[in-house]
Amino acid sequence: MRRVLLALALWSTPALAQEIPAALYAAGHYAQAEAAGEAQGDAKGAALSARASLAAEMLRATPCLDCLQKAEAQARRAIALDPALPEGHIYLAAALGYEARIEGLVRARLLDYPGQAKANLDVALAHDPKNCWALAALGAWNIEIVHSGGETLGRWSYGAALTDGMADFAKAFASAPENLVLRYQFALVLGGFGAERYRKEMLDALARAVSLKPLTAYESFAQDRARELLAALHANKDKLFAKLVRRDQGYP
Repeated sequence: MRRVLLALALWSTPALAQEIPAALYAAGHYAQAEAAGEAQGDAKGAALSARASLAAEMLRATPCLDCLQKAEAQARRAIALDPALPEGHIYLAAALGYEARIEGLVRARLLDYPGQAKANLDVALAHDPKNCWALAALGAWNIEIVHSGGETLGRWSYGAALTDGMADFAKAFASAPENLVLRYQFALVLGGFGAERYRKEMLDALARAVSLKPLTAYESFAQDRARELLAALHANKDKLFAKLVRRDQGYP
């Protein structure tokens, strides 16, 4: 496969060669997309590699810390090559978030994963204020900080607030109303509080996620996961719902 990618890159125009990693990602060929992104040699290629690594991680039966650290390194490389590219910062924040779930709250705070994630999302939004992925990631950051430490500690330690998180997600939905992954992620974040507190919001988000048309292999995967969550909610199977939420959030 690597030889095929190299041949395509050599015989294509530079613009077409840069489309190859994205096409591989969209088709769900994450290992090949990662390799093609690295071969591209620029910030966009490194960011695409990080995105492919993260997508592959979501498909694993059990979380892989080494895989996430690889995605983190790819995102940091993208940032080093082009600090103004939002995607590098977004994928770095995502990788740190997933790593924190494996390594635990104490180590995550010791290494300041929350602070690093917030700083990178702020940079991404400074360069692209309507970036739906950055807005949703910031929304998740706010809500999860409050969930783990409480409203007062979250505000005092990191400046996080539940209302800010809900507002960030609303902005993300307005920026990309047909993006089903954003709805699925919103339901997952709220699901961390339990199946009762935000049942109405989760039902609405998941219903929208399963009704929208998937455009990539990852979106099809996310839609299938959304269907599972929605079915558990409709059946009032709160223990199953909580188990699925933890699985989808990447907890070991």
